[in-house]
Amino acid sequence: MSTVVETDVLIVGSGPAGASAALALSTYGVPNIVVTRYASLADTPRAHITNQRTMEVLRDLGVEQEVVAQATPQHLMGNTTFCTSLAGEELGRVRSWGNDPLVQAEHELASPTRMCDMPQHLMEPVLVNAAVARGTRLRFQNEYLSHTQDADGVTATVRDRLRGDTYEIRAKYLIGADGGRSRVAADAGLPMGGQMGVAGSINIVFEADLTQYTAHRPATLYWVLAPGATVGGIGAGLVRCVRPWTEWLIVWGYDVTAGAPDLTTEYAESVVRKLVGDDDIPVTVKSSSAWTVNEMYAESYANGRVFCAGDAVHRHPPSNGLGSNTSIQDAYNLAWKLKLVLDGTAHPRLLDSYTAERAPIGRQIVTRANRSIRETAPVFEALDGLAPQTPEQLWANIAARKDATAAAEKQRAELREAIAFKAYEFNAHGVDLNQRYPAESSAAIVPDGTPDPGFPRDPELHHQPSSRPGARLPHAWITSGSRMLSTLDTVGRGRFTLLTGIGGEDWVRAAGAQEVEIATVVIGPGREYEDPYGDWARLSEISDGGALLVRPDGFVAFRHASAAPDAGELLADALRTILGHA
Repeated sequence: MSTVVETDVLIVGSGPAGASAALALSTYGVPNIVVTRYASLADTPRAHITNQRTMEVLRDLGVEQEVVAQATPQHLMGNTTFCTSLAGEELGRVRSWGNDPLVQAEHELASPTRMCDMPQHLMEPVLVNAAVARGTRLRFQNEYLSHTQDADGVTATVRDRLRGDTYEIRAKYLIGADGGRSRVAADAGLPMGGQMGVAGSINIVFEADLTQYTAHRPATLYWVLAPGATVGGIGAGLVRCVRPWTEWLIVWGYDVTAGAPDLTTEYAESVVRKLVGDDDIPVTVKSSSAWTVNEMYAESYANGRVFCAGDAVHRHPPSNGLGSNTSIQDAYNLAWKLKLVLDGTAHPRLLDSYTAERAPIGRQIVTRANRSIRETAPVFEALDGLAPQTPEQLWANIAARKDATAAAEKQRAELREAIAFKAYEFNAHGVDLNQRYPAESSAAIVPDGTPDPGFPRDPELHHQPSSRPGARLPHAWITSGSRMLSTLDTVGRGRFTLLTGIGGEDWVRAAGAQEVEIATVVIGPGREYEDPYGDWARLSEISDGGALLVRPDGFVAFRHASAAPDAGELLADALRTILGHA
């Protein structure tokens, strides 16, 4: 065995979780190594929906514009269509991904960013290239085999698949971001809930010019109700746009108890033809693969110095587009904590907050994604399409909705209602942005004694901002001279930020007296930042002389509603709690 390689953090896996962990750590100046058993980054589209919270993370890490330049923009994502095939009958549409005018307003009020469709094979290079440019050491074809840990660090055994030999990497911490069959999570003994392999699915990546069937109703997703579409899979046949309107990915189900079909080119083409509905259009199948729908989540994300993130700890279908988003946000939550522990600013107890904050989110999104599959059934039920029947009977049921009868009118109403209910999959703005970390479970949040405001509106559909500790800092447009920026642009960059206003001078002095770096933001007339629209005054939920202490990940850690002559003591006590020194 060769010489031991040393680093501060070893990351296993170069997907969204591993790549974003590397990017954040390198941005913060933390030495890290990424190993991946593969010879390249992702070569298929896989994950793609990129929500506003993830775009905020990428904005803070300095790669937002690179993603925007390559992604399909929001306005081309939003006519989610239900049909018998792309060339066949349309059954209805859902204005999706923030493209409903009312939802679009909520998106604009919630964040300075816009969601987009960024396929994984384009996203990974953006993250990895930036990480490597900032210091990450990346090793392709290096396979993690096992690890041991002691009081001072983790020793991982790795195989160089090119040379065939094994060697050791000694790190202070290990991040397992090695996907849904995570060896790191298994070796760490992380407890899991739920089950794997609840249904079977096939991905087929293909090229075809489908402009005539899609450009007039631009969307990311086209759902096909065809015979066999309810077997396995994710609720129906799916034609997903990878690049408008020539690159595509189909998801089609199979009976998981019978095993995956033989994925020949002929089989793949037959599925493509069935869902497109045009036998004459030229089609080139690029790849096909089988996978299973999972409903599993880790109850703990860490064991000692080993942490897991992404699909390693939440395994679920692609419904709602939550996978890569949650993976990137896991890594963003963990990276600043590792940085502060490694440089001695924080006690290792701070790392306990990673599981406390992220595990409930992981369980929520696993449950939500699987529920979205089940919520497709009413669309078929409206067409009497779930009972065993011949294809001819299904087409007859679909045609019957056009009749001038009471039964057909009832069917039309049920179909409209079933399709509209899919807003819980395609417009779940609250699922994207309403994450709140309760102080009762996370020591990295200091309670302020106020009651939990809850969510007056549906918490899955509607984002509801709050400045209560544990919530993401509300977005408001403010100005600095001639420059307009978001309140979110004033925080992050690996350090804490204190926001206050006129009368908050004691808070500013207190921030400057702390041993940990705290940026200060004073908002008010004649100050460095002004609130010309009055939005911040409404959203901050504190008086002008009050203060919010915001963590490096943009979440409020401490709130005091008013000016305080003992601000120095209050802030020092809060930081001791947050950093694990209390």
